[in-house]
Amino acid sequence: MKRRKFLKKNAILAAAPFVTSGLIAKSLSNKIIAERPFQLNYAPHFGMFKNNAGEDLLDQIQFMHDQGFRSLEDNGMKGRSRQVQNNIAKKMKRLGMDMGVFVGHKIYWREPNLTSGDKSLQDEFVKNIKESVEVAKRVNATWMTVVPGHVDIKKEMAYQTANVVEALRRACDVLEPHNLVMVLEPLNWWSNHAGQFLSEIPQTYQICRAVNSPSCKILFDIYHQQISEGNLIPNMNKSWKEIAYFQIGDNPGRKEPTTGEINYYNVFEHIHSKGYKGILGMEHGNSQKGKAGELQVIKAYREVDSF
Repeated sequence: MKRRKFLKKNAILAAAPFVTSGLIAKSLSNKIIAERPFQLNYAPHFGMFKNNAGEDLLDQIQFMHDQGFRSLEDNGMKGRSRQVQNNIAKKMKRLGMDMGVFVGHKIYWREPNLTSGDKSLQDEFVKNIKESVEVAKRVNATWMTVVPGHVDIKKEMAYQTANVVEALRRACDVLEPHNLVMVLEPLNWWSNHAGQFLSEIPQTYQICRAVNSPSCKILFDIYHQQISEGNLIPNMNKSWKEIAYFQIGDNPGRKEPTTGEINYYNVFEHIHSKGYKGILGMEHGNSQKGKAGELQVIKAYREVDSF
């Protein structure tokens, strides 16, 4: 009897390593191994990987992190419910991810607002910025996008510029105590936003210098500036002290890097060599549909980040 028990016990012990190794192997096969982070801090948008990650926003954030992304950009964050904002912030904090820009105010696409000097429109803008401070605190954001709006064809450019500077200084009075930053985004006229006051980097640099605040900096959208003026790297160098944020999109088409004319490998290598530690928002579409198209976006970023 004792001998039978002894033999049974030894048989179980002998089999244990194989059982255990089988369980470990099964566990590892079910575990998602996160990819290494990129050299630069690229920030995808919601929906960019929904075919692979699903419709749930928190699942999409997890997928982004698993692919090596460490930030999220959400232009429409301000319009989401407080509960959704809180849930997103909680998930990102747990994963150690950063929040990129969200749009901080109502943008006037077809009529002048800040360029006009109209006091009521300026007050509306400042009110929007105050509201955005609360959103930024809730989602742990530092930056918000500001677009000064349409040109005022009834006023000389110098007067419009003075009006914009005045409005931005008022906004800085709101932002500075909270260490928050509005980033001014110049937009191209030729493919997307004809008539917008802010269209070039030198103009935006001049305005930031005039406002003279740590809360007013440049959002350098590489897609827009390739269309408006090109000369990307020299313009980055000349305006570097005022740049706080980048956005990405190839041209033509405004899809992921490697789909157009911009040498993103060289551009990203240059940004990295300057010691940039901020976020680069992936504000573009996917060149291909479905799961394969989403994976192609990730592959493209691995390629241009391989310097």
